[in-house]
Amino acid sequence: MDSKKGILLESGTNELEIVEFTIGNNKFGINVIKVKGIINPIPVTKIPHAHPNVEGIIELRGEVLPVVNLISALGLSASTDSSHDKFIVSEFNKQKIVFHVNNVTQIHRISWEQIEKPSDLYQGLESHVTGVIKLNDEMILLLDFEKIIFDINPNAGFNVDKIKNATTVDRSKKSLVVAEDSPMLRKLLFDTLSEAGYSNLEFFENGKDALHYLESIADKDVTSHVQLVITDIEMPQMDGHHLARRIKADNRLSKLPVVIFSSLITDDLRHKGEVVGANAQVSKPEIAELVDMIDKYIL
Repeated sequence: MDSKKGILLESGTNELEIVEFTIGNNKFGINVIKVKGIINPIPVTKIPHAHPNVEGIIELRGEVLPVVNLISALGLSASTDSSHDKFIVSEFNKQKIVFHVNNVTQIHRISWEQIEKPSDLYQGLESHVTGVIKLNDEMILLLDFEKIIFDINPNAGFNVDKIKNATTVDRSKKSLVVAEDSPMLRKLLFDTLSEAGYSNLEFFENGKDALHYLESIADKDVTSHVQLVITDIEMPQMDGHHLARRIKADNRLSKLPVVIFSSLITDDLRHKGEVVGANAQVSKPEIAELVDMIDKYIL
């Protein structure tokens, strides 16, 4: 997977690369940016009383990493042939996690516009699917890895206590637009931002819908209706980098502060947000830092 470094995409093009992997007869995808490496399975040390979806821990390049059995986490049947099993070493939300899958097949470069949001029939707070890709007469499902980890360790989510009583500033008259595709994270953001006093919140499932809303009010002195935009990076139809670039390229919207709130904010990738003009970037799940950044730009 080291070769992936040579094919990283320019920021704001609304494209991504995904690593396709399989579990049984099902095909799934993970953003290349989240993948640090792919290795053959190595012996796993079991942890007493661990979550059922955690196989144990491994030592890799001097680090001790948890191994999540993605097969059991998704409630699927494993392949009868385990000879092709792989460990996907990932990094997001400031942590490294290894996912055990049946096989890793190839890398695809696609546009976020090719990714359809899940149907309401199977989308919801309990769904692990954030997008569907139709490719070569097959379907590849994009997974909500943040939710998979949250289900194992709820303490890895937002800590509301960090923002309670943090300040007596009145935030109730400030309006925020939030673009976030994960139903679970939309709810967590609503709860935590409301707790912080930001009660005027407009949520959108992707950057495309958020941009359409902003454009619809752009001729009405947009900053009197919206004071700041918060956006995830990974979203069907339009990602957060492209959304930020479109906002900053529109003279009617360019004064709006844009804060990227994503699991992909790392020292190596921060430059991507800077290129598209984001005013600030905060890594999930640092909700207290997010509130501080919102305050900085609009209070």
